[in-house]
Amino acid sequence: MRINHNIAALNTYRQLTANGLNASKSMEKLSSGLRINRAGDDAAGLAISEKMRGQIRGLEQAGRNAQDSISMIQTAEGALNEVHSILQRMRELAVQAGNDTNTGTDRNEIQKEINQLTSEINRIANTTEFNTQKLLNATAGNVTNGTSAVSATSFTAPQTATNTTVKYQGTYTGTKDITLTIKWDKTNSKYQYSTDGSTFSDINWDGSSKFTFQGITFTKPASDPSADQTDTIDLTAEKSAKPAKSSFITQIGANQNQTMTLEFSDMRAAALGITGTGSGFTASATVTDGTNNSAIENALDVSTAENAGNAVTRIQVAIDKVSAERSKLGAYQNRLEHTINNLGTSAENLTAAESRIRDVDMAKEMMEFTKNNILSQAAQAMLAQSNQMPQGVLQLLR
Repeated sequence: MRINHNIAALNTYRQLTANGLNASKSMEKLSSGLRINRAGDDAAGLAISEKMRGQIRGLEQAGRNAQDSISMIQTAEGALNEVHSILQRMRELAVQAGNDTNTGTDRNEIQKEINQLTSEINRIANTTEFNTQKLLNATAGNVTNGTSAVSATSFTAPQTATNTTVKYQGTYTGTKDITLTIKWDKTNSKYQYSTDGSTFSDINWDGSSKFTFQGITFTKPASDPSADQTDTIDLTAEKSAKPAKSSFITQIGANQNQTMTLEFSDMRAAALGITGTGSGFTASATVTDGTNNSAIENALDVSTAENAGNAVTRIQVAIDKVSAERSKLGAYQNRLEHTINNLGTSAENLTAAESRIRDVDMAKEMMEFTKNNILSQAAQAMLAQSNQMPQGVLQLLR
């Protein structure tokens, strides 16, 4: 028997300490609801679950981003809805102006309303914004400037110029306005052509009596004129600028490069083709841009029936452009709605996976806690008993 070292008490104390630690850990897990409270609980599981947590929060934020983008789209689309209404009214006015029952005074009044409606289109395009960023005038976000595209003068059926008997059809594919001169030189029995007064060149007809210049096919007449003859044909390459665009990048995923680009085209009057210069536009109207009231390109002219007919066509083209833009925005919105649904599903499934790693099984842990708690109490009782064992030595002293 030994009294300096109570081995039984030491063993019982060690077991009591271990049981108390285990019970403490179980209590921590039960109170936090987490199986992993520190890296020591499960080092690998902690790393995996933290990565999942980052993905989950990223997916949830991406869903909010998509919602914000839908709000941006709805702001622009709502403005274009009003632009549509304005253009329909302008078309109605242009059709009205095309009727010769109207006097010049009547058409002047119609012109005033068209001018004001054109100004309002510019005002809407220049002031529609989301979170202080302009959406419809290509000045915010990532701006792509419009490039000049040639909308060529087309001749869809054989036509005869004022004097010459040469017929032509096709599409002028040049990049600038030119005057084409065709001349019959009776002395030399030759047809010749010249552009913008340059030196005349002989027309070399092919085997089918055809000559092609810049996409326009000229047909040699069956019989030559009886005298020298010169005719000029104005060929117009109408430069309709491709609208500038603003693009905004939307982060719709939890990781880099998981993005979507939203494009908003310039929807001001000039981009829609209802202001400009030259034939078909009035030179007297001052159309303002809705921002600083500075003069811009002239509005459509409806002072004559012919001009009004031209205005109807141009306005219809503008209506089609706005329709195409609204259709594009609607497609964006539908896509984003599907994106939001997918993000929600992904976040839900990933949360379930993270929960299986990180969260504690309460029933199972309660079993562990109960076991450890009972063992701790038993160890306490046994420690009391082991502490009484050295007292047996006193019996030997009697």
